[in-house]
Amino acid sequence: MSENKDQKFVYDFTEGNRDLKDLLGGKGANLAEMTNLGLPVPPGFTITTEACKVYLESGAEPAALRDEVSSHLDALERKMGKKLGQADDPLLVSVRSGAKFSMPGMMDTVLNIGLSDSSVEGLSRQSGDERFAWDSYRRLIQMFGKTVLGVDGELFEEALEEAKDAKGVTIDTDLEAADLKELVERFKGIVASEAGRAFPQDPREQMDLAIKAVFDSWNGDRAKLYRRQERIPHDLGTAVNVCSMVFGNLGPDSGTGVAFTRDPATGHQGVYGDYLQNAQGEDVVAGIRNTVPLADLESIDKASYDQLMGIMETLENHYKDLCDIEFTIERGQLWMLQTRVGKRTAAAAFRIATQLVDQGLIDEAEALQRVNGAQLAQLMFPRFTEAAQVEKVARGIAASPGAAVGKAVFDSYTAVKWSRSGEKVILIRRETNPDDLDGMIAAEGILTSRGGKTSHAAVVARGMGKTCVCGAEELEVDTKRRRMTVPGGHVVEEGDVVSIDGSTGKVYLGEVPVVPSPVVEYFEGRMHAGADDADELVQAVHRIMAYADRVRRLRVRANADNAEDASRARRFGAQGIGLCRTEHMFLGDRRQYVERLILADTDAERDEALKALLPLQKQDFVELFESMDGLPVTVRLLDPPLHEFLPDITELSVRVALAEARKEPHENELRLLQAVHRLHEQNPMLGLRGVRLGLVIPGLFTMQVRAIAEAAAQRVEAKGDPRAEIMIPLVGTVQELELVRDEAEQVIAEVQAETGVELKLALGTMIELPRAAVTAGQIAECAEFFSFGTNDLTQTVWGFSRDDVEASFFTAYLEKGIFGVSPFETIDKDGVGALVRSAVEAGRATRPDIKLGVCGEHGGDPESVHFFHEVGLDYVSCSPFRIPVARLEAGRAAARSSDSDSR
Repeated sequence: MSENKDQKFVYDFTEGNRDLKDLLGGKGANLAEMTNLGLPVPPGFTITTEACKVYLESGAEPAALRDEVSSHLDALERKMGKKLGQADDPLLVSVRSGAKFSMPGMMDTVLNIGLSDSSVEGLSRQSGDERFAWDSYRRLIQMFGKTVLGVDGELFEEALEEAKDAKGVTIDTDLEAADLKELVERFKGIVASEAGRAFPQDPREQMDLAIKAVFDSWNGDRAKLYRRQERIPHDLGTAVNVCSMVFGNLGPDSGTGVAFTRDPATGHQGVYGDYLQNAQGEDVVAGIRNTVPLADLESIDKASYDQLMGIMETLENHYKDLCDIEFTIERGQLWMLQTRVGKRTAAAAFRIATQLVDQGLIDEAEALQRVNGAQLAQLMFPRFTEAAQVEKVARGIAASPGAAVGKAVFDSYTAVKWSRSGEKVILIRRETNPDDLDGMIAAEGILTSRGGKTSHAAVVARGMGKTCVCGAEELEVDTKRRRMTVPGGHVVEEGDVVSIDGSTGKVYLGEVPVVPSPVVEYFEGRMHAGADDADELVQAVHRIMAYADRVRRLRVRANADNAEDASRARRFGAQGIGLCRTEHMFLGDRRQYVERLILADTDAERDEALKALLPLQKQDFVELFESMDGLPVTVRLLDPPLHEFLPDITELSVRVALAEARKEPHENELRLLQAVHRLHEQNPMLGLRGVRLGLVIPGLFTMQVRAIAEAAAQRVEAKGDPRAEIMIPLVGTVQELELVRDEAEQVIAEVQAETGVELKLALGTMIELPRAAVTAGQIAECAEFFSFGTNDLTQTVWGFSRDDVEASFFTAYLEKGIFGVSPFETIDKDGVGALVRSAVEAGRATRPDIKLGVCGEHGGDPESVHFFHEVGLDYVSCSPFRIPVARLEAGRAAARSSDSDSR
């Protein structure tokens, strides 16, 4: 973006507010909001995302930025009564990244900027604590070296471990000032040898380099990976927060912590969080020292605890949501370093939303926006059975719920590699850091031996919906030797199966059996939300689903091909069947009849094959109509190419050749091989299939229409209420549809005459070719409904086969950012979506009462459901398991649309 000379790039904390997240990022906006609320926030300023955008596009910081930073730094120095890095009494600052959305892949915080060989002595004298000063200096060099200069963090960790070993201690707080002085010199040597430059002694250079590093981190590999995972736009940029330092490592009357206004794992109210005495903020989230529960702060420092509880209540009532808070206590003085609306598990999201409604803080419409379909899908996954005879070997902190089973791996590279090979893995680390992000994404679950509910592993896992157990101290994790030793001495090698329960924190050897989730039991009708002993989570889900069903406009149908799937779909809330794939009815033993149909040389042989298929098809439809009685059932006539019902051409050729060599009878195999050759196509998905098949093979579609009509008549005679809709697939021109429709109407008339039952069967088509979408106005003259087949429409719009490309270049396209997400997962709004939108408009212009739906897999994708609501479809159809998700998202789309209209 071009730089505006009048543009303001730096804001004091007193100038912003929480509504400026686009400009100030999440951290900066919320620091400003807390400052405005009168809470104790250390003074500071925020460099805007606009400055970052200029830097990313031009490669240089905005020309005005340095002077603006200098002006705000001068004001900060006057306010604090000291200058940055001055030798006798230094002002120290932290530099933190802060994008609009919380992003674990961004640059880590750098604390204590302003310390140098001269100012460390001044800090020592002013604080009266030499050890504290040198500890702060070694932290600065370590953080700065790793995050700003790109030095391998393991080198600093190894040096720190060696210093503790030499001293005979296990934690860094036991190192004395002299030890830390030696460590500082060693750290400076590591920086010089690895970064090719000395650690900068000029405090302003330290700050400027850190700010630039924050900008650069926006396009770091971890950040880009996380944005792709979370579908965050790549052009937002990040803000930078420069905040005066307060110190939690000044002794036992100081400390740092992270607090939640409610439990982010369960949603229950109470005192949740972690506290660490004599520590700086990164010590808590890094998980390198085990914390104490936040409730223990009451006995450690009651005044600070009481003040913190009051601030937490203020923030939750102000934000009307769960708040995640970082704080520091400096010699009894409480300081607020950050707040944000906290990440939470799926179960917590549903519970908290309904709790806040009951407290009168939000209404039902807002509660609906506080949850989403992805979270509901997580709640529908199975959990471990309590009756299993398995060996529990440890228990950690239940950081992110779920039941995860997989092979143990001890680094992210292996997790990704094995996952891509189809293996389910559990990533096991002492603690995770942002470098582990790709492995965490690939793993089924994460297990760490250090850290608490606010460690990096816990926070990131909750955000991604991954099962996570943290702080399992009984486990000895050896990442170098790729093994874990459990209490009793048993060794878990890489590749051994382990199971972790993120709801209880339990760790098991081997594979633990799973049982259905209570939410699925509720949808199945086996658990009732109104019962006295109803599960609290089920009650919350029920309340939100009931509201979603009340407000949604989109109806939700199922893709189901048999009575069993149809019945389950109905239990899950389906309002009909949007896609019954009849080709699935021709598999197994029935395949022989299709082969006979293909091999038929005469009309008589063809009629005989169709006659054998008719009663089988009819019974299929009778069962389907019975299970969906009173609801619409859209039956798609046979769609796939006939070669899918025939033997593989190579296999059949070998059989014929062997028979000829042995001089064995092989007339049938030879006829079949000739038929396979005759029907063989280079690209069968673009060949003889769908409506083309029905027009080329006489009697095929009419047999299916007769089966549908006779089944419907039988159900009417049985006092049922069948509502069949006949869908002609792969239509590209209205003439194809007219020919099939004429034949279908004739067959339906014959069945009505034969049975004396009046039938109301709708005839429509599947819009799955670009030409059909473009000529939808013409096609609507002959179609009573459209169902958009977005799977094939995506393939034909993009010009690639899903089965081929997903296994070949899709990964590269996602990594390069060409796709933010697969167009087969979420609808491509600009391409496929544009065709759907224009077809809807053209179809309705021709036939205002035309019924419009979608039956591709996008019908169950949350983001796609919102698009289908927006373009005005009547229903979406998806697999039975996805129906609750589609119902919820349809309600959210309607509520969001209503909210937008009211503004």
